[in-house]
Amino acid sequence: MDTKRFETEVIHKGYNALQHNGSLSPPIFQTSTFVFDTAETGASRFAGEQEGYIYSRLSNPTVAMLEERIASMEKGEKGLAFGSGMAAVSAILLGLTKTGDHILCSEGVYGCTFGLLQLMEEKYHITHDFHSMNDEDSLRSAITDHTTVIYIESPINPTMKLVDIEMVARVAKEYSIPVVVDNTFSSPYLQRPLELGCDVVIHSATKYLCGHGDVIGGLAVGSNELMSHLAMTTQKDIGGIMSPFDAWLLLRGIKTLPVRMDRHCENAKKLAELLKEHPAVEKILFPGDLEFPQYELANKQMKNAGGLISFQIKGDKAAAQSFMNSLQMIKIAVSLGDAETLIQHPATMTHAVVPEENRKQMGITDQLLRLSVGLEAWEDIWSDLEQALNRI
Repeated sequence: MDTKRFETEVIHKGYNALQHNGSLSPPIFQTSTFVFDTAETGASRFAGEQEGYIYSRLSNPTVAMLEERIASMEKGEKGLAFGSGMAAVSAILLGLTKTGDHILCSEGVYGCTFGLLQLMEEKYHITHDFHSMNDEDSLRSAITDHTTVIYIESPINPTMKLVDIEMVARVAKEYSIPVVVDNTFSSPYLQRPLELGCDVVIHSATKYLCGHGDVIGGLAVGSNELMSHLAMTTQKDIGGIMSPFDAWLLLRGIKTLPVRMDRHCENAKKLAELLKEHPAVEKILFPGDLEFPQYELANKQMKNAGGLISFQIKGDKAAAQSFMNSLQMIKIAVSLGDAETLIQHPATMTHAVVPEENRKQMGITDQLLRLSVGLEAWEDIWSDLEQALNRI
């Protein structure tokens, strides 16, 4: 059956039960290596003359099912699975750059991505700059003769600022520069950067794709040519690969992604409206808010506003931390996209590695909190938020 709709493909793509003894659930190929029937078969596979499995760091049937499914979800040609989101980011950026190159980044990035960029500059002289990417002319002016990658997050973690993905891709094509997009905050259910003209999309699969807080993983999707090259270089040789069991858990989690995302979005919209009106909240940052500066752009490139809300508490860092400590049901934890509602303080947690001056430039204040809205009844989430806000 030719399945086309997203909600169907996340359940069926890449797996035929009849090829696996009728098992409804995909099997876990929990093996490190694979047996060759002859020495010549082994030689042919290593030479790339014959398809087949060799060693699970190179490829594994369970992992391959996941890679095919995420490629289908992002409307790309080939997917790669990694041991973490940062393993995916590292493999892609190292694979697309060399000493002397320049990476142009969106105005903000995840703290560990910031750390990786610093490391690449210090050790390998691969420079980077952060840019607002607000319009075509300013973007063109930021591109140098050495720019070989444009790397963006949209929405940006944790300020929720959006980048016009289609505009960036259009300008990048004038210079034949690949555009890499971290799509973790949206998932392919809400946003598909490849369809907007980008070249590679990355996910921390730990988040919405897993959905249950029990997997660390990363995924990347792009053209068959590029991803095959990366598979045989930075993925194979650095070795940040995903285990078969984690791939199986992700295949299971992905099946419910559409219904989970609908609930995350529905809950977030209701909570954003309530947070915005509370006297202890200075401002909210949520793409679904009518007063959000890029509300129209969110409607243009996202199916829905997502399940994350950043908001600024009135007061100082101590007030923000006191508020968090007063929460009873909501968990203080980094990560996002889980069934449980989570809250974290970016300035001292996910972005603590970023120097204070850079954090302020990114809009990360000591009063800023990031809320990952879970799947609980929104009334219960609000009840917990409200009682803690009332203590400020």
